[in-house]
Amino acid sequence: MHYVDLTLPTPAENLAWEDALLQQADSGQFRHECLRLWDARQVFVVLGRSSRARQEVHLETVDRQGIPLLRRITGGATIVAAPGCMFYAVTLSLEKRPELRMLDQAHRFVMERIRQAVGRLGIAARVDGNCDLVVGERKTSGNSLRIQRNWLLYHGTLLLDMDLSWPDRLLAHPPREPAYRRGRAHCDFLANLGVSRHALADALCHAWQAEPLAENAWPQLDLEPLIAVRYGSHAWNRSR
Repeated sequence: MHYVDLTLPTPAENLAWEDALLQQADSGQFRHECLRLWDARQVFVVLGRSSRARQEVHLETVDRQGIPLLRRITGGATIVAAPGCMFYAVTLSLEKRPELRMLDQAHRFVMERIRQAVGRLGIAARVDGNCDLVVGERKTSGNSLRIQRNWLLYHGTLLLDMDLSWPDRLLAHPPREPAYRRGRAHCDFLANLGVSRHALADALCHAWQAEPLAENAWPQLDLEPLIAVRYGSHAWNRSR
């Protein structure tokens, strides 16, 4: 597996990069499995593919403060990201790993590697609520996936030292929640891992056996069409 550490200037560009990588892999233009890491450098909100913005987001607050609101191509609930939140994504070949076409197998396969990476740093974590990484009784990572014909995109958040007051300021209580949440507010439900970004990146590379890909060998991705029709489009981002 190849490793790319790349944070683009805007949340829209970062989401579009993963979307474009999945499309390029599935079309046969970039046939290498890839682990990509990037960082939140501002506060923003990301809706799940089927999330309802009016139900899950305090839209007046988001709009008043000029906070970007985007929609990803994968499922799951709405999340807030801010500095101190790291994102990861893996693209996996379904020709090489056909068992991952089963959603439970895909969740188990990826989340076990995320759990192992955190464990290398001395943190005892478990997977709960389908695909949450949990330390104690608090969520430290939320995850989601998209399956194409022959490739899978699996991505998620890893909370390092984010200001955890942001989700309560910007999000309503979610319409669905795992049993272990027990109705808690976001600030009582989420937790930071409290590890360095460098240490966690190294642990993730070890768990995935990912080798750095030279920058001149990175996939050449055209993001503009995806930003135009999806991540920069009011119609896409607020379609529900």
